[in-house]
Amino acid sequence: MSDILTTILARKADEIAERSARVSLADLRARVADAPPTRGFADALNAMIAQGDPAVIAEVKKASPSKGVIRPDFRPADIAVSYEFGGAACLSVLTDVDFFQGADDYLRQARDACTLPVLRKDFTVDPYQVYEARALGADCILLIVAALDDGQLVDLSGLAMQLGMDVLVEVHDIDELERALQVPVPLVGINNRNLRTFEVSLDTTLAMKDAVPKDRLLVTESGIVVPEDVATMRDAGVNAFLVGETFMRAEEPGEALRQLFFAT
Repeated sequence: MSDILTTILARKADEIAERSARVSLADLRARVADAPPTRGFADALNAMIAQGDPAVIAEVKKASPSKGVIRPDFRPADIAVSYEFGGAACLSVLTDVDFFQGADDYLRQARDACTLPVLRKDFTVDPYQVYEARALGADCILLIVAALDDGQLVDLSGLAMQLGMDVLVEVHDIDELERALQVPVPLVGINNRNLRTFEVSLDTTLAMKDAVPKDRLLVTESGIVVPEDVATMRDAGVNAFLVGETFMRAEEPGEALRQLFFAT
């Protein structure tokens, strides 16, 4: 586990304690009981692929620990609308406050502005956060295998699906992939960014893709920058993508998405 991930997880434990002191788990459960249906995150990706198009999870992200502020003029609702017009299948919204300058309200704003299903992008390590995600309106949560033990993977993914959400399980290497496949989630993300060095290589996905069963949808994450990257992945049978920073640096994120995935 990288030093930055260790630091984030230590802070996340404190954050959960602070949040649960403000809003109890019982209160969250009550909110979830009255929540409207989710929008079908995995279904939206599969529908896009079924019609022959790439399925893009477009990320709404203000900053990162390694790059600092990526988009100073950050308006989640406008970004979401732009992405929907640009052809995104789904959104991913960063809600981590301390390391990514995210906010729960960013997810609400983005989801309310469009019809796309939304992934809550955070470091989910506790059932409290799963209920919290559902109460916020998330249609899917992220589980990072490097941050969880096998018991947590089973419990958190099972709870999310019980609450009607999809789960994207993120891996970085073949050992993590083998652990991820022990839980029956529909989406497996392979992150091309090395957790320890932060270097990015599309070879990570290409080397591991054949180990992902056909009943799981493989999502390649990080490092998709130019149309040639998209072509490389699609030629290899990888048709779902999570892209953030490339779009966040563009004046019009949705147009950048269209140019990258749909202009040919």
